[in-house]
Amino acid sequence: MKAKKVFGYVATMVLVLSVIGVLVFKFYEYKAFKTIKTSTSSVSNKINQQKPFSVLLLGVDTGSDGRIDRGLSDSMMVATLNPRTKQTLLYSVPRDSLAEIKTNHAKKDVQKINAAYEIGKAPVAKKTVSAFLGMPLDYSLTIDMGALKELVDFVGGVTVKTDIVVSFDGQTIPKGTHHLNGEKALAYTRMRYQDPRGDYGRQLRQQEVLMQIVHKLQSPQYMFRIPTLMNKLGSHISTDLTTQQIEKLISHYHQCTKHVVTKQLVGREAWINGSSYQVIDTANLQSASDQLRKNLGLTSKKLHNTETKLNELNTDFFSNPNSTTYNAAGLDTTYYTDNTTY
Repeated sequence: MKAKKVFGYVATMVLVLSVIGVLVFKFYEYKAFKTIKTSTSSVSNKINQQKPFSVLLLGVDTGSDGRIDRGLSDSMMVATLNPRTKQTLLYSVPRDSLAEIKTNHAKKDVQKINAAYEIGKAPVAKKTVSAFLGMPLDYSLTIDMGALKELVDFVGGVTVKTDIVVSFDGQTIPKGTHHLNGEKALAYTRMRYQDPRGDYGRQLRQQEVLMQIVHKLQSPQYMFRIPTLMNKLGSHISTDLTTQQIEKLISHYHQCTKHVVTKQLVGREAWINGSSYQVIDTANLQSASDQLRKNLGLTSKKLHNTETKLNELNTDFFSNPNSTTYNAAGLDTTYYTDNTTY
């Protein structure tokens, strides 16, 4: 399902960083990226070779409210960038998707996909999403929620229009039009349980705030202060890209930001052991896999993983649109191995 004009938290943050990157590149201010927690060794040579590549984008719920624990991945998205077609494909993954968490343990661990980051940070999240979608994941980039507050304050605040009362973390934004500072904007973009649209409504509010930031960052008054902003954001961003790869990403892939296609996996609610999950049917998983692989220049490959096997065992759930009962137990642990090549 195409998410028309809807950017999740991480997707829009990547566009923000792309704008920053292009501006920094124009002024040869690469030193502005030195504050980002980068890798000392390369996990993939795709960027070095100017080939299409994929990256797992994680928005985590730390970096605000004084939280210092690892946290869950509040938002999760897969991006593929193809410098030949100059296209970026962004696919959002529901945080509550039922998935096998890819650890080194022999026993299968099936739970919500956003738990992968808490269990093993970005490396486990990469393995989990790679198997979930049947595609290679070359890199990862993690942004914590504190980055949003810094961005909003940097551009002098944002103006929002809300048709519901938004109350979160001691902050209340009444119905109507309001100019928000970073602290209020963070609360505005984090609340979801009071929104009748749920997480989808939260994504719309995140889009409203973050697209204003993108627009403001392109004005001359902020352009020359970009290095200062990067120094502030550095502590909120970590990646397994090297500093040199970030430089190559800016110089060789910035054209990909001009043609961005955003899509999202859409699942069905299911109750498993008393908790609510999103179950993605096999057809949707396969379609996402095919499109992401195509933008990487790869051929389609039939998904054959824990998620599709579970779907095969739950035909009653999919044949009855009113059913919320899904059985996630009883899998053969030798059904497939972790040596699958995507």
